[in-house]
Amino acid sequence: QVQLVESGGGLVQAGGSLRLSCAASGRPFSSVAMGWFRQAPEKEREFVAAINWIGGNTYYADSVKGRFTISRDNAKNTLYLQMNSLKPEDTAVYYCASMRNGGRVVVTTSYDSWGQGTQVTVSS
Repeated sequence: QVQLVESGGGLVQAGGSLRLSCAASGRPFSSVAMGWFRQAPEKEREFVAAINWIGGNTYYADSVKGRFTISRDNAKNTLYLQMNSLKPEDTAVYYCASMRNGGRVVVTTSYDSWGQGTQVTVSS
């Protein structure tokens, strides 16, 4: 079982930036891909971004494309999400997730392990 711990959330004004981190632990750590999802109050959890752990291919939701950047540090088993030009509609709890086997990166059911989430609040 992989343990995932997110950090870096907080309160920021519209137009500002935040960088989320997700530290993965557990032996052995094996992941095909990792992703970021978010869930706003009374809304379903939605895909934000994903990255293939080995090849580094990236995938983004249209709503964040050009503003968010997903990256990973294989040596540190850490996933990042750089969020720029934040908007009030980006306000949500952000979760990182790990996928052990192949699957569609945009759906929650493809992922085996989830972090506890970190709150991001963007004020207008």
